[in-house]
Amino acid sequence: MDARRVINIVWPAFIIGGIANVVFFTMFDPLDLNLYGRQLAGSRLAVYTVGFFCFWAMAAASSALTCFFQRSVGQINR
Repeated sequence: MDARRVINIVWPAFIIGGIANVVFFTMFDPLDLNLYGRQLAGSRLAVYTVGFFCFWAMAAASSALTCFFQRSVGQINR
């Protein structure tokens, strides 16, 4: 995979991850979130950080799938 394709996947995912983080944590307080009945450990900053990386990973997976499905028949059958 060339550098241009990686940038085309990671950069938009970074922006969407940031936007999703802002929108999600505007509606939900990190200290009120529970996982399997237990409060998420850590400070608000830790929950914001983990949330951002999760949103970034999901957006990167979406962008990577878009690039994967944009391949032509000639590229697939090489």
